[in-house]
Amino acid sequence: MPELPEMETYENLLVRKISGKTITDVTVNREKSINTSVSDFINRVKNQEITAIDRRAKHLLFYLKSGDVLLLHLMLGGLMFYGTEEEKLDRTVQIQLSFGKHYLYFIGLRLGYLHLLSLGEVEQVLTDLGPEPLDEQFTREVFLDVSKNKRGRLKTTLVDQEFLSGIGNRYSDEIAWHAQIMPARKMNELDEQGMNRLYDSIRFVLQQAIKYGGYMEQPLYHGDTLTGGYGTRMYVYDREGDPCSRCGTLITKGEMSSRKVFFCGKCQF
Repeated sequence: MPELPEMETYENLLVRKISGKTITDVTVNREKSINTSVSDFINRVKNQEITAIDRRAKHLLFYLKSGDVLLLHLMLGGLMFYGTEEEKLDRTVQIQLSFGKHYLYFIGLRLGYLHLLSLGEVEQVLTDLGPEPLDEQFTREVFLDVSKNKRGRLKTTLVDQEFLSGIGNRYSDEIAWHAQIMPARKMNELDEQGMNRLYDSIRFVLQQAIKYGGYMEQPLYHGDTLTGGYGTRMYVYDREGDPCSRCGTLITKGEMSSRKVFFCGKCQF
């Protein structure tokens, strides 16, 4: 599932491609991927200018000149592709936004969605999300404050969207490895030094993942050399049996709360 770095990469690239452009046509092939009737969705989206694009947690927000917002969540298996009809991927497209001869294809939205909402409705949908871990206001002091009553395991706490926004299964393991903390450790067991390492690792890992374009293998458009660059830089995730880059011990794969978990049994403690 795309997490904060992947959606941030999409945002940064799409701003260059479609921000300020007008949606000339709309195609909906799967009504369950939207939240209104197909006719209403098309009537309210077609001929609208995209005035801004933003990310919140694992969501992408497309602001329309009308004041409406398209709220995207790719969930598991979702992706986007921008290009001409000739460049289109050989995949089933659930929704297609046209920009003249170029199109933004929404693919794999069997679990994901593209909902058309008012600004007020967007705020209501996102109201339970925790702080953005890369926000300037998310200081070390704020992190320590929101963490002080947490007693769950590190991994399950990090993926809790009401605790922090945007971290999922993959980056929770990467952060735990970088902080040299076992994913199964209880939050209330961490001393001050451990909490400080955890805060620094959250910031570092997410920033590095954004710098290298996240892990998504499919480029957003032909010529996109950024998307997916972090995939080969993963410390532990999906690296079962590979040597730890810090100590050489083989990476272990386990399960926690029905989620895959990857860690080094020697240098994480």
